[in-house]
Amino acid sequence: MEPEPSGQYVQSLARGLAVIRAFDGENPRMTLSELAARTGLTRATARRFLLTLAELGYVATDGKLFALTPRVLELGFSYLSGLSLPELAQPHLEALSRELDESTSASVLDGDAIVYVARVPTRRIMNVGITIGTRFPANLTSMGRLLLAAGPENNWPDALRPALAEVRRQGWALVDQELEQGLRSIAAPLHSADGTVIAAINVSSTTSSATLERIADDFRPALLRTAALIDEALRQVSPGRAT
Repeated sequence: MEPEPSGQYVQSLARGLAVIRAFDGENPRMTLSELAARTGLTRATARRFLLTLAELGYVATDGKLFALTPRVLELGFSYLSGLSLPELAQPHLEALSRELDESTSASVLDGDAIVYVARVPTRRIMNVGITIGTRFPANLTSMGRLLLAAGPENNWPDALRPALAEVRRQGWALVDQELEQGLRSIAAPLHSADGTVIAAINVSSTTSSATLERIADDFRPALLRTAALIDEALRQVSPGRAT
């Protein structure tokens, strides 16, 4: 519903935005009559807005059907470019948590520790509570090992060199009951637009609910898909931002 008109309300702008919002996944292309019906506008009014949007490059038409063009992405770029990595990652972590019914997190490397910057808990899986800002030794966590593996080899602890080399080769990290007994987690990297690893996300669970087979068969592919989605979001904003 449109807001009640006021002295500050521009009805033509509201109607133009309604025309843009009328297009969606189920209606990517519409005739003039279809769009008028979806917006509640008359055919003449809808036509004026469509032709205006077409002249501005936001709508394309073959003379019968109308569709949005990629230029509409510009309308959201200013908002997206102001988002931080946690804000971009959070909805994807929430979707991943719902899919697997497990806790998900994102962290960045700070010296020899990881710092949690986003988290979606499903249950208490550790004796120590995890919140935004919680720090853990990087060498004992899946996200930490992933981030260490992405760094210079001369910074790798000697005892971890084989493990970090394997993490770098395969592109993900699994830690089984090293941070705490009964805790398992798997992590994947997040990249800036230039391909630099800037953060990591993980799925964590307990040995009683997540076998190593389940982690390999279910957690890993879902985690990697989620990392790819967040990477795509990060490519739309300033490269290299991690906080």
